[in-house]
Amino acid sequence: MGLVGLHSGTIDMDFIGVEDHGDEEGKQIAVSVISSRKNADKTEDPDSLIFTGFGGTDMYHGQPCNQKLERLNIPLEAAFRKKSIVRVVRCMKDEKRTNGNIYIYDGTYMITNRWEEEGQNGFIVFKFKLVREPDQKPAFGIWKSIQNWRNGLSIRPGLIFEDLSNGAENLKVCLVNEVDKENGPALFRYVTSLIHEVINNIPSMVDRCACGRRSCGSKHGNNCACIQRNLGGLPYVDGVLVTRGPTVFECGESCPCFAKCKNKMIQTGLKFNFEVFKTMDCGWGLRSWDPIRAGSFICEYAGEIIPKGNEEEDDYIFDSSRVYNSFQWNYEPELVGEDAINKVPEKLSVSSSLVISAKKSGNVARFMNHSCSPNVFWQSIAREQNGLWCLYIGFFAMKHIPPLTELRYDYGKSRGGGKKMCLCRTKKCCGSFG
Repeated sequence: MGLVGLHSGTIDMDFIGVEDHGDEEGKQIAVSVISSRKNADKTEDPDSLIFTGFGGTDMYHGQPCNQKLERLNIPLEAAFRKKSIVRVVRCMKDEKRTNGNIYIYDGTYMITNRWEEEGQNGFIVFKFKLVREPDQKPAFGIWKSIQNWRNGLSIRPGLIFEDLSNGAENLKVCLVNEVDKENGPALFRYVTSLIHEVINNIPSMVDRCACGRRSCGSKHGNNCACIQRNLGGLPYVDGVLVTRGPTVFECGESCPCFAKCKNKMIQTGLKFNFEVFKTMDCGWGLRSWDPIRAGSFICEYAGEIIPKGNEEEDDYIFDSSRVYNSFQWNYEPELVGEDAINKVPEKLSVSSSLVISAKKSGNVARFMNHSCSPNVFWQSIAREQNGLWCLYIGFFAMKHIPPLTELRYDYGKSRGGGKKMCLCRTKKCCGSFG
């Protein structure tokens, strides 16, 4: 937060110095606060919050006492009296990580009231009421709405169907339309994976991992055969893809490692709650109820493999032979003082061309629209099945993606140039794709 100028320091309030003009209590004024379970009310109103002042606790085994208008409470009092704007960052527990937190910038607020009351320990505490400034895009309010939908406290507006996958996925995929009266996309068969393609120009499985009933890399380190295929390092760290190359090799069905091995990322299904929704001008789209960290696995491109040249009348096509814009992604270990493994080219050249149609059979990936400035990228992934290598396409987050943000990837261009008009309307829009 300090890097982007939202909040500096390690405490829950940031302040700056101001000219006091003889006002002893006005030398410092609050400019931002972090609302957490320690210092804010539990109502979690999306448009206001009650912030508790500092001091008067036995945090360091001292004697509890009344809070006083001193130290960190002075900048808050000054912001109240001067009616100045305060930035608010909401802190929430990350449900996807055991000890993680998520910080949400919730815009600007104004301290509208300040009072004193008796706290839980029987001593006086300061309370500051902050009210959100009008005409700002919803931020924390979106999170609260999603939380209510998930807990069944309210119904998702525009909900058509609770689970488009009909139980095929381990998490429900709802169908939503808040734009018009269309009841859903054209009928298709929901499948969770690709009817696989055997890769003929990659040697068949000779060595499988010898990690036993555990996760690869947990004990045997770089001696693991599956790690060796990935240039000597695991492609995933803490559930995030850190190395992008022509092909990522995952553990296959003959490997003795357990089902939740760290090197079986795309084989364990969806990690996020998705919704298929009607867009204003691009048909149906895909977005997530959950925040998605950069590098996180989103979904596989499921469908049927078709011969090259048969995709002319098909709008649900993935073609690995198209021309895609290259981008810098790979984790650079030299930056943190680690030894670098073999360099991986940033411009991908897939070892086996793959054309997939999701027109008749597919999954949530078929609803991702094109963008010239995408927030999702694809990666070819190989794993062994029945002693042979099979190729799959996995999608990963290119950046941190907030909830209810449409997921889009670059469809690429055919060698002869784009055939369809692009409607992404980004600053880098090329005008066409496909």
